[in-house]
Amino acid sequence: MNHLPRTTRRSTPPARIIIADDHDLARAGLRAVFDDTRDMTVIGEAADGKAAVELCSQLQPNLAVLDVRMPNMDGLEATRAIKVVCHRTSVLIVSFHADPEYIVEALRLGAVGYLLKDASREQILDTARRALSGEALLHGANAAELLRRAATNDGQTPSPRTNLTPREREVLQRVTEGQTNREIATALEISPGTVKNHVEHIIAKLAVSDRTQAAVYALRHGLLVTE
Repeated sequence: MNHLPRTTRRSTPPARIIIADDHDLARAGLRAVFDDTRDMTVIGEAADGKAAVELCSQLQPNLAVLDVRMPNMDGLEATRAIKVVCHRTSVLIVSFHADPEYIVEALRLGAVGYLLKDASREQILDTARRALSGEALLHGANAAELLRRAATNDGQTPSPRTNLTPREREVLQRVTEGQTNREIATALEISPGTVKNHVEHIIAKLAVSDRTQAAVYALRHGLLVTE
């Protein structure tokens, strides 16, 4: 009797996450949240910012979730260092306070967004998944203002011209305005999937890790100025 070979379904590997917090219970709580899913897994933990940077350099995770206040190196400085050693890693900052000035500094240093420490399990997972999928974590007019402030007064010199297409510049303009993929799709009369493809191309061409940093980069270097 002949048996047909059993086919195997290829599944997407889970997103790789590292957690950095100097409190054991906080790390254990976040690990439990992420490891209870099929699409995310914690591959490393650190108790200070310096160790978090070293972990990212070794493991090249998809996402780093960093506490703000840590010994040796705080979350902000760790963000800056992580974006140097593995710029494709997205960074989420964890804080007790949603202070706009602090959020601006986190964005300026390379974070994709921030997470409040009193967030629910559902909010943590939603924020992480949106960060990993390249969706907007900052939304609306308030987001646009935060991005503009993050892009100014950093001493950067103008960048070489990029090879963004006119359509990619249209999409990038709307990203800097805090629009979601669905909102951009409606405005430009294209599908959300097409918008996602454009955003991915923009991120690759600008050599940044996510849409938030693409927006900061564009504003910082004047890529949206009409000639």
